[in-house]
Amino acid sequence: MATIVVLFELEPDQDRSAEGAGPVVFLVHAAGADPEAPEDPQAWTLCGRDTTPMEHAHYAPTRPGEPWYPPAYADRRCRDCEGALRRG
Repeated sequence: MATIVVLFELEPDQDRSAEGAGPVVFLVHAAGADPEAPEDPQAWTLCGRDTTPMEHAHYAPTRPGEPWYPPAYADRRCRDCEGALRRG
C-alpha cells in the first residue's frame, strides 16, 4: 500500500479526556488513502472497520524508520492494521 491515512477511533460516549485536552483515543488505525482525494481515507480501515466515525490524525512519518502511528499512541496502535501494513 503506497499511502495511508492514520485515524483515531475515539472512546465511545466521551467528548473530553480527563485532562480536558480533547477526545480520548481508543485505538489508532490505518486506512488506504482515497485515490481521488489522497487526504481522505477509504471507507474501511486495514483491519476492516468503518472509517466514518473516526477522526483524522493528520499524522505522517517525516523520516524513514518512523512508525506509521503517532509515537505518543504506540500503546494504542491497532495490531491488525499494523499486521496488514507489514504484509502489504
